[in-house]
Amino acid sequence: MSVDLVGYLGVVLVAYVVPGPDFLVVVRSATEHPAKGRAAALGAQAGLCVHMLAAAAGLSVIAARSPLVYDAVKLLGAAYLVYLGVRAVVAARRSARARTHGRGTGSDRQDGPAPPLSPRGEPEPHRWRAGFTQGFLTNVLNPKAALFFLSVLPQFVDGEGSMARQIFFLGILDVVIGVVYWFALVTVAARLGALLARPKVRHRWELTTGWLFIGIGIGVAATT
Repeated sequence: MSVDLVGYLGVVLVAYVVPGPDFLVVVRSATEHPAKGRAAALGAQAGLCVHMLAAAAGLSVIAARSPLVYDAVKLLGAAYLVYLGVRAVVAARRSARARTHGRGTGSDRQDGPAPPLSPRGEPEPHRWRAGFTQGFLTNVLNPKAALFFLSVLPQFVDGEGSMARQIFFLGILDVVIGVVYWFALVTVAARLGALLARPKVRHRWELTTGWLFIGIGIGVAATT
């Protein structure tokens, strides 16, 4: 088996560095709790594994050539991103109303710390499951991830070798690189937790990430 590893690694690294929906999910999860960020990262890579297996089995070709299947996956992915965005925006507005009400009754100080984005006492299995599910659904419902394994990845395989074997090899390499990248990103993003403990900063963060999710979702739905 002979593949263009240097060229492939360059493309993969650029794909990870350029922010996408999975980037936003991992960063937001990490700011809530490092464990949730790592779970989201693993979920995102598990979603890529689904696309890799589909590409090796030839299912990606069927999906790409069927407008109905492709559009269904695209719209489901867009709807999920919008759903995450709406949840974030609603949560931000609720917390803002709660702080305003607390100040009005004298039960909360304006400069007091905000409750954490995700309670540290939250059961570990629930936190891990929520992060993993968000990461997984974000990538498994991303048609661009499927197109990567269908159109970009095959450009780096040797036509004389086993196509499925080479797709597995390059796909697993992609997943491993992604895990290392995401975990490093989680370490950095988790340090934002102290900054986000400030009510105003947290409120802006939730609104910003929420509207970004909504904007990306609308953009995905609008793509042809």
